[in-house]
Amino acid sequence: MTSARPPAPAAPAETRPLLVACLCAQWCRTCDAYRETLVALRDTMRVVHPEAPMRFVWVDIEDESELIGDLDIEDFPTILLARDERVLFFGPVMPHAQTLDRLVRNAITEHATPPPAHARTADVLALPARLASHPEI
Repeated sequence: MTSARPPAPAAPAETRPLLVACLCAQWCRTCDAYRETLVALRDTMRVVHPEAPMRFVWVDIEDESELIGDLDIEDFPTILLARDERVLFFGPVMPHAQTLDRLVRNAITEHATPPPAHARTADVLALPARLASHPEI
C-alpha cells in the first residue's frame, strides 16, 4: 500500500520589489552620514533576505525636485517605503541604523503599520511611480 504524497506547495507569487527611498539634501550633514547607513542596510538586507527583492534609492530633494512634486520635505532623513504603488511608510526618521532596519524588516514581512493621513496625500501616493526608474544606490 502506497501512501499519497501531499501536493507540492505552490511556487510563491512573484514578489514586487520593496522601494526604500531616502529623501535628503546635499547640504545636509546628517544626510551625508545617513547615505552610508542606507548603503550598509541595503547590503545587509540583500544577504539576510535574498528572497525579498528591494530597490534602494537616494533622492536629493533639490537637485531632483521634479520627482518630489509639491511635497514640502522639512525634516531629514525622510523615508518612503512602497511596494508597487502602495505606500507602506512615509515620514522623517531618526538617523539611526536600527530605526531604518526595523522599518524595512517590517515592510518585508508586511507588518508595517498603515501610513498616517499625511502619507496618503496625492503627492506622496505619486512618489512610487515617479521613482520607478530612479537609479539605485
